Amino acid sequence: MCEVILLNKARTDLALEAREVWQESADSTTKLRGVWAKELEVDGFTVSRVRVLDEEGEKALGKPIGSYTTVELRGISRRDIDSFPKAIKAVANELSELLPKGDGSVLVVGLGNEGITPDAVGKSTVEHIMVTRHLVEKFPDVFGYMRRVSAVTPGVLGMTGVESGEIIRGIAERIAPDFIIVIDALASMRLGRLCKTVQITDTGIVPGSGVGNARAAITKETMGIPVIAVGVPTVVNIATIVESFAEDSGIKIPSEALSEYSEKLLVTPKDIDVHIADMGRILGYAINTAIQKGISIEEMDEFLS
Repeated sequence: MCEVILLNKARTDLALEAREVWQESADSTTKLRGVWAKELEVDGFTVSRVRVLDEEGEKALGKPIGSYTTVELRGISRRDIDSFPKAIKAVANELSELLPKGDGSVLVVGLGNEGITPDAVGKSTVEHIMVTRHLVEKFPDVFGYMRRVSAVTPGVLGMTGVESGEIIRGIAERIAPDFIIVIDALASMRLGRLCKTVQITDTGIVPGSGVGNARAAITKETMGIPVIAVGVPTVVNIATIVESFAEDSGIKIPSEALSEYSEKLLVTPKDIDVHIADMGRILGYAINTAIQKGISIEEMDEFLS
């Protein structure tokens, strides 16, 4: 069982799921020390807040010390009435809780490979970001009330020959933002959470860690300024699915076999292009809402048109 738990932890980027794995494996009387968690309903969406408080909690969940908020956006794929405005508001409200206080400038970074659709949520989000730094500086009389926002999609190492973290750090040193927001695709353990869940954390991110291809960390320690990470799970490791069916059928699969599956295959929804477009708009508009106080969806539509 311990081997399976470790494999599961390696196959998820979500702190919520790491906690679920721990709870499933622990004795009912065992308390998860060093971790605080709360679940609530907000405007029809389930919001889970997990805080890793110390090194003991960090070791138990395999997640850095910090705050992790997960918003589960049910109804988006069905296009329920007002689902998009409600989702934008829900994500924006939770994001606002983790943003540094004040009206400092922001660098928004869309991570990932735009040529691989499940990995393109970062680029899709940046397409909906209200970029204002140049406008505020050139036309302060018109745009001076807005927060200065820059945005970039640095690509991936295989296409640029440069680590994303190096590009971001170079830009940050040049334009001196007060904090960074990074958006990336994540890996989940649950099929039901794919493209329906948003995780927000103040710990930054290690791109690719959930799919076994960890790159240079993008965190406060490496960037020198606060880094807020926003992610959407778009893939599930095939080993997770195999394990789930096996457990339901009472079949025991050796951990070595699961490891072999884990290294080869990831699963994503067949209509992933639609999901990426939807989540990109939701995240982009939510970030705009959290950064530019008082702005409406109609004003964002006009600015981005």
